[in-house]
Amino acid sequence: MTALRVVLADDQTVVREGLTTLLGLLPGIEVVGAAADGEQALELVARLQPDVLLVDLRMPRTDGVAATTRVRAEHPGTEVVVLTTYTDDESVLAALRAGARGFLTKDADAEAIARALHAAAAGQSTLDGEVQRRLVEAAAGGPSRKPAAEPADGLTPREVDVLRLIAAGLSNTEIARRLVVSEATVKTHVNHLFAKAGLRDRAQAVAYAYRAGLVAD
Repeated sequence: MTALRVVLADDQTVVREGLTTLLGLLPGIEVVGAAADGEQALELVARLQPDVLLVDLRMPRTDGVAATTRVRAEHPGTEVVVLTTYTDDESVLAALRAGARGFLTKDADAEAIARALHAAAAGQSTLDGEVQRRLVEAAAGGPSRKPAAEPADGLTPREVDVLRLIAAGLSNTEIARRLVVSEATVKTHVNHLFAKAGLRDRAQAVAYAYRAGLVAD
């Protein structure tokens, strides 16, 4: 099996070197470049065309969000996974809106990082459990986060129900059980709501539900 080619970017030397060593020991992953800031990351991505960029958020010159935005626009063959200490709602949403496929904290172990990298390369999203919990809690709590009176982007009430359950972390199978419908019906609703809202994956769906106030207690 061809190894997953990864470029990583972190401005802290000890973290960057540690990740390079750690990921290099894992089967199926090849670290082809390491950058000390966002500009170096962009240069390496342009030159090496990796499968995934693993990037920190707070870096000099070009930060992780800006780097993610440019990578997704200029190098669509490279997916992005964020690995950071910052888990505030603003950072998470900014990264997901920029097109990151995954968002992990630096507490993640090697296996979790590897799973997120492989998932991103396969077009799937990964959110750290704590990050997703914070997003859902923030969406559900507070007077300024009440569910919208009218569904956004022409979503039907049933599509809103499905979106809320996606934001709560449920799989299609679990949603089907909850709504007492077939899994095929859930997949149809997911495809429709993604198309209407311009969503690419479930990570973006969580961010969308948060922004639109569609997650209820």
